[in-house]
Amino acid sequence: MSDPRLICALDFPTTDEARALTGRLGDAVEFYKVGLQLFATDGMVLARELKADGKQVFLDWKLHDIGATVEKAAAALARSGCDLLTVHAQPQVMAAARKGAEGSGLKILGVTVLTSLTDADLTADDHSLSAADLVALRVRQALDAGIDGVVSSPHEAAQVRALAEAAGRPDFLIVTPGVRPAGAALDDQARAATPASALQADATHLVVGRPITAAPDPRVAAEAIVQEMAAA
Repeated sequence: MSDPRLICALDFPTTDEARALTGRLGDAVEFYKVGLQLFATDGMVLARELKADGKQVFLDWKLHDIGATVEKAAAALARSGCDLLTVHAQPQVMAAARKGAEGSGLKILGVTVLTSLTDADLTADDHSLSAADLVALRVRQALDAGIDGVVSSPHEAAQVRALAEAAGRPDFLIVTPGVRPAGAALDDQARAATPASALQADATHLVVGRPITAAPDPRVAAEAIVQEMAAA
C-alpha cells in the first residue's frame, strides 16, 4: 500500500545509495524528492530513471537567479517529465519559472521559509516579520505569480490553505517538509509536525526523509507513515 501524498526525500550523497533505497521500498512509495545533494552529482539521471519506472519526481532545487535564467532552466527541466520543481518565493523568480514550465506537466512551487528556521533566526537575518507572517507574504506573492503551490512547514499549512481558498485557488499545492512520525527525532527541523497534524492542516503532500531512509527497515517505516496518514 502506498499514498501519492507521501514524498520520500532521497537525501543521499550518491545515486547508487538512492537507487538501493528505492529498491528496498518497492511499491511502498511512489513519489520521490531529488534534492541538492544529488543535484551536485547526477541527480537528473536518477530522476529520469524514476520517471521511467513510473514514479513521480520532485526536483527540490530551489532555483534563484535573474528571471531569464530561471525561465530557461525551468523550460529545460520541464522537458524531463518530472512533476514538481522548487524556486525561491520571490515574485520575479516565480513568474519566470511559471513561464518556463508553461504547457508542460511540471508544477512550480515557491519555497516560503525553510522549516529549519525560527523567528529568532529570521530576526538575526534582519527580517522584521515572523515566520508565519513571512510565509503569508510569500504565499500572496506566489498566488499573484500564478504558480502551482508553495513549500511551507506544517505549522503554516492551514494559513496557506485559507489564503489560497480566498484567492479562488482550491487546487493550490501545499508541500510540507519537516514531517516526523509521532515519537521520531526532530533532527534539524525547527517547525515540524506529525503526518496526521500536517494533513489535518490541509497539506497536500508530506516530505519525509530520515524517518524512512535511516530506519532499520525503510519499507516498514514508509508503510507505517502511510497508515498514519490514512487514519488522519
